Amino acid sequence: MTGHNHSHSHTGAPGESHHGRIAVALGITLVVFIVQVIGSILTGSLALLFDSAHVLTDAGGLAMALLAARLMVRPANSKRTWGFARAEVLAATAQAAVLLAVGLVVLVEGVQRLFHPTEIASQEMIVFGAIGLLGNIASMFVLMGGRNKNFNMRAAFLEVVNDALGSVAVIVAAIIISTTGWMQADALVAMLIGALILPRTVKLLLETIHVLLESTPSGLDLDEVRKHIMELEHVRGVHDLHASQIATGLPILSAHVVVDEGCFHDGHAAKMLDALQHCVAGHFDVSVEHSTFQLEPVGHAEHEHGAHH
Repeated sequence: MTGHNHSHSHTGAPGESHHGRIAVALGITLVVFIVQVIGSILTGSLALLFDSAHVLTDAGGLAMALLAARLMVRPANSKRTWGFARAEVLAATAQAAVLLAVGLVVLVEGVQRLFHPTEIASQEMIVFGAIGLLGNIASMFVLMGGRNKNFNMRAAFLEVVNDALGSVAVIVAAIIISTTGWMQADALVAMLIGALILPRTVKLLLETIHVLLESTPSGLDLDEVRKHIMELEHVRGVHDLHASQIATGLPILSAHVVVDEGCFHDGHAAKMLDALQHCVAGHFDVSVEHSTFQLEPVGHAEHEHGAHH
């Protein structure tokens, strides 16, 4: 006998009511990116080039937030039983991989420029850095009102804040070069931006790979889940216990639960399903609302194929 939880929908739309805010912030961010790329070419600034790469990645993050909100409302079908819920994970993995590659290249280039500095047009660098900062501030005001509404909006706001910090760093480097003539400041600031961005990038990459490998969701201890299920009345064993994560905020769990034979004759099986789903949905730090349980009588596992654990 199997059962699953129907009390929710896995096609919800995070950030659905904030499409407009994210779209405006995305437009501003793309304009800032174009301006900073032009500025890095005209000034020769590595810091400005790296910051523009950072801005492009953050634009990708905003686009992902917008796309995820739209895709998540599409219903599941027989070919895509989870709809497009995992689109955000794939996009984030690609985004993190690209930024990681760009960051490593710029760090290497930054070390080389410390020993062989190139001429930097510091005055123009200040102008382009200031334009970027103004764009970042405008995006922050657009997103500020909804920054705590959901994960998408919070992530989008943090992306823009990081962009603003990068612009401030570029301006500081330009001022140092303009006042002291020390060209290595550009390389140092580029490396500093990289040092601030790369740890977050690696963390995001590891988290998305964790999801794609269908590892147990962070914060969910399956040994504790097994122990708690075994403490329920009439439960005699648990095997084939699996948990993974489809997308952000969408963990799933399945298990075969061995129960007393009498549960299949006195109508208690339905109550067992309720108890099991209530257990995994409300007892642990990670709430698993989408769970599937197969109830089995003692000895049924001997007739199943494959290993049990």
